[in-house]
Amino acid sequence: MIEITIIIPTYNRPDYLARALASCIAQEGVGATFEILVVDNNPDGSAKPQVETMAQRSAVPVRYVHEPRAGISHARNTGVAAAAGRYIAFVDDDQEVDPGCLAALLAAIRRFGADAVFGAIYPMFPVASVHPYAREKFTRDVGRPTGTPIPAGSPMRKITAALSAGCSIVIKASEETPGTACEIVRCFDEAGVPAGVLNLVFGEPAEVSAHLIASPAIRLVAFTGSIPVGKLLAAAAGSQMKPCLMELGGHAPVIVCADADPVAAARKTAFAKFINAGQVCTSPSRLLVHESLYDAFVAEFLRAVDAVVVGDGLDDGVTMGPMANPRRVKAMEELVTDAVSRGAKVLRGGERLDRAGFFFAPTVLTGVAPDSRVMQEEPFGPLAPIVPFADLDDALRVANSLPYGLAAYGFTRSSATAERLVRSFEAGILSINHCGGSVHEAPSGGVKSSGYGREGGPEGVDGYLVTKRVSHLLAD
Repeated sequence: MIEITIIIPTYNRPDYLARALASCIAQEGVGATFEILVVDNNPDGSAKPQVETMAQRSAVPVRYVHEPRAGISHARNTGVAAAAGRYIAFVDDDQEVDPGCLAALLAAIRRFGADAVFGAIYPMFPVASVHPYAREKFTRDVGRPTGTPIPAGSPMRKITAALSAGCSIVIKASEETPGTACEIVRCFDEAGVPAGVLNLVFGEPAEVSAHLIASPAIRLVAFTGSIPVGKLLAAAAGSQMKPCLMELGGHAPVIVCADADPVAAARKTAFAKFINAGQVCTSPSRLLVHESLYDAFVAEFLRAVDAVVVGDGLDDGVTMGPMANPRRVKAMEELVTDAVSRGAKVLRGGERLDRAGFFFAPTVLTGVAPDSRVMQEEPFGPLAPIVPFADLDDALRVANSLPYGLAAYGFTRSSATAERLVRSFEAGILSINHCGGSVHEAPSGGVKSSGYGREGGPEGVDGYLVTKRVSHLLAD
């Protein structure tokens, strides 16, 4: 019997609980049991009376947990901890409370088993200690060059995995964002991490990388950044027979299928597109929309763009900040100019903003030619080319036509179509009906030129460990 817990945080719409109950009842007799876990994000726990009332008359078990800290991460982590040992369905979207989503989850569990289904709860274990005489793992010292746009999250993924595996690590931080790396290391130092375990260096990137990779003390190279730099580092590591973890650039396609909700898809895609001004390696950057939904999608996307407030990220109400440096502003201008020269129309933005700093307006392009640079090169900025398609096979061909394979996104109401997207997209990270990219609970990484190795989840520690096969014949 499959046991599934549906987690509903209270910041969602009030009807989610009732709809989730109805969805569970609709799945009766399918070899699964359900329970609903409500995570109350209200500081005063004000949702408890309503939940208790519904629980009394519900045919499906309903539990209540109070988590006074605001935010989706706290709600998710509290819910997952309370539901340990069961499959999880975390509700953060209109479609996720529908019967079809539960049916799709059940189908995936039956088809692939527990270890292959996203959302399954993996048992925690000491990462450097495994069953004796079956497998022993020893650790590596790690060299880790870092990039600029995610100056905290990017190095933290490497640091946490390395320290969890018992490795020491050298961080080569970006000179453009030195303060963040310094403060991270300071926090670990104040927490009691021994001297020499976590190390931070700055300097000429090529010289520092060459020195670290050649050092006998370094036994793994981990890098998040551009494909050209990743290839140089991988080649240098290969000459020393040292393994690498590479999370490199992408050009994430979004396919909005004919049966999708164009308004919901546009809102979610726009929100993800302009996070960090599009300077995220998993940012949606090629928007492929079925022709029957194209006008509605574009209209809603433009409404979302008009609501974007560009400015200093420390100011209240600002939803998009600047580019990382003047090089990125220049790159945006060149991509827009190239697209327009090939027939594209600029519906919003298309130019740098007249203010101090490296600001570029949120930009929407339509009528974009397939050979435009913005359709071939990762923009890494707030550019959104929206292209119609008539046939899903054609959309998948376009999506997979580039040498990138980091993230991809799809929107559909059909479980069969979702399964087709899962099997057809050439990407290491795939999100259906939402635009969430990497999460720390599950493995993430690229395919093709977007890299190799995985970060996040238990699999994220594997790269920092070495498997040793031990066979011990006991003497008579």
